[in-house]
Amino acid sequence: MNILPREFYQKDTVIVAKKLLGKKLVRKIGNQEISGIITETEAYRHNDDPASHAFRKITDRNKVMFGDVGISYVYFTYGMHYCFNVVAKKSKVPAGAVLIRSIKPDKGIKKIQGNRNLKDLKNLTNGPAKLTQALRITKEHYGMDLTKKSEIYITEGNKIKKIIESPRIGIKNGKEFLWNFKVMD
Repeated sequence: MNILPREFYQKDTVIVAKKLLGKKLVRKIGNQEISGIITETEAYRHNDDPASHAFRKITDRNKVMFGDVGISYVYFTYGMHYCFNVVAKKSKVPAGAVLIRSIKPDKGIKKIQGNRNLKDLKNLTNGPAKLTQALRITKEHYGMDLTKKSEIYITEGNKIKKIIESPRIGIKNGKEFLWNFKVMD
């Protein structure tokens, strides 16, 4: 499968969040490749989105959101979990990123289970912290170019026919935006 090109991410963040559903998130650890189909995303924009890390200003934490698209934005939250995002925005918009909330494992499932110390497939990667634990994504992966074959990248996948739109999860502001997107089983 072809790696998604930079142009894929040069659209409105909300559109990219929907289009990422069904694509494959690939993680290479040494000689082993593990992956999963993206099943849930959330869009975070710029100054029109009070839930976005980019809402107020550029900081050391969010600066990658203001740069090139197709770059990873990994941050630490609640003092214990990492979240994995990809920078996506229109060219005239200062910042934006899509949080990858969930994947359906499809390659290297035993390794993914070992990374999480969990056998239950249903709860293996169904949340942003679970996903980063399962794929061993950490702050070391902040700012990686996802449009090139490296430790992490995203490839083409299946076209999704039915998408569920709902409010984003775990936010205080911006709840009126239906920018959480899930694959309907």
